[in-house]
Parts: sequence; C-alpha cells; structure tokens
Amino acid sequence: MIIKPILERLFGKFYREYDFVKKTYDVLKGFGFTDDNAIASVCICRDEISQTIRSHIKSIWGEAFNFSSLAGLFTAGKTGMKAFISHAPKVNGKERYVFYAFSHIAIDENENMGVCRRKGLEKSHACGALCHFLNELLSKKINIRLDEEDIEESLLKRRLLREIPYGEIPDLLSLTKINLKVIKEDLENIIEKVVDTQKADYALFSGIQIHGPEENYIVPYEAYVVINGKKQGLNNL
Repeated sequence: MIIKPILERLFGKFYREYDFVKKTYDVLKGFGFTDDNAIASVCICRDEISQTIRSHIKSIWGEAFNFSSLAGLFTAGKTGMKAFISHAPKVNGKERYVFYAFSHIAIDENENMGVCRRKGLEKSHACGALCHFLNELLSKKINIRLDEEDIEESLLKRRLLREIPYGEIPDLLSLTKINLKVIKEDLENIIEKVVDTQKADYALFSGIQIHGPEENYIVPYEAYVVINGKKQGLNNL
C-alpha cells in the first residue's frame, strides 16, 4: 500500500472501501439494522472510478438508491427523498434508511492531488467537476449562469460559491472538503424535511472517497444513527 503513509499523514484514519462498508453494517446491526429490514442509498460522484463503493454497498446491503450527481452534490431534493423512503421495507411498523455520502479526490504515489490513472490513460483527474470549477476560480472568470446544457456543473458552482469566502481560492483538497460539507448539509436538510422519525430510524455515513494508485479508500467524516428521533454519534468509525 504505497499510498498508506500519505493518507495517514493527511487524514489519520482511513479504510479500504469494503472494510468501511462492512464496519458500518456491523455497527448498525447493534441498532437493529440488517440487509433484510433496511434500504441503503448512496450520494457520490458520477465518475466511473467512484462506482466501486456502490458495488461494495450492494454486496452488503443489496441494491442501493442512487442520489448521485456530478461531484456527489445532492440534487434529488424532496421528490427524490420521498421516492427513496417509499421503497423501504416496513418491518413491525418500522422503516430503516442508510445514507452514504462522499466527495472524492484522486491522490497519486507522489502526493499529487487530483491525479489518477484510468484504463488506457496514464494521467487523468478526479474529481473532474471540482477541477473544472477550480480552474474557473483561478482564471477569475466564473460563469454562474444556469446553463441548461450543463445543469449539474452550474448547480455545483453556484452552491460551492456560497461556502467560499470572497476572494479566496482553495486548493483541490480544501475544495473537496468544502464539497463534502455541502453534500452532507444539503442531504441533511432534506432528510429533516421529509423523514418522519416517528416511523423510521436512519443512519448517515459521510466522508471522502480517495482514489489511490492501487485501489480506493474511504476517509470517514461524521457518522451517526437516529433511533426513535434521538441522534447518536458513531465515533468508533
């Protein structure tokens, strides 16, 4: 694992993707969640190299509802959330939802941010949508018009600009962390408005998906479970 020292220095704690999803499943079993009585969802970037986490979630929870868009921005809104919860199993009068939400970034063996390999490409970039936005920031020519031919990138730029102090230009890793904050907050906002905690319990796991030279990893951020309307942090992740 040639990238392990880099990840340890930058983030401290990280997991291989499967190990992370398995650990979240084992933790939630203690709160009554299983693959038979719960439905999972995922909010990640559309990138093909990001889909490995979906595969691991599927292998443990079964098919997951897909909230994904460019950079993982949550854009499904109330209608998407209502669709998701309407698909949940109802067991003994209780529904259970699991939310996974990640921003993502590539890091190569030389600690170059945003740099990765793809099939047939020795040098590529992730997250491409964030890199595109960052290039606009650096050029000092930002188009915030809602482009109907590029809706998701337009929404991403508008949303992220609300979080960046005027005149500041973050580096790619900082922008990735800002994006994670936005994904989580926007998801939580709709959960609060749509989910009825009198009839449903839910858990949320957030973090950064890292594309390393050999495989993908998860750097955990905030994780918690809400049981009978009471929130409990999952600090052991």
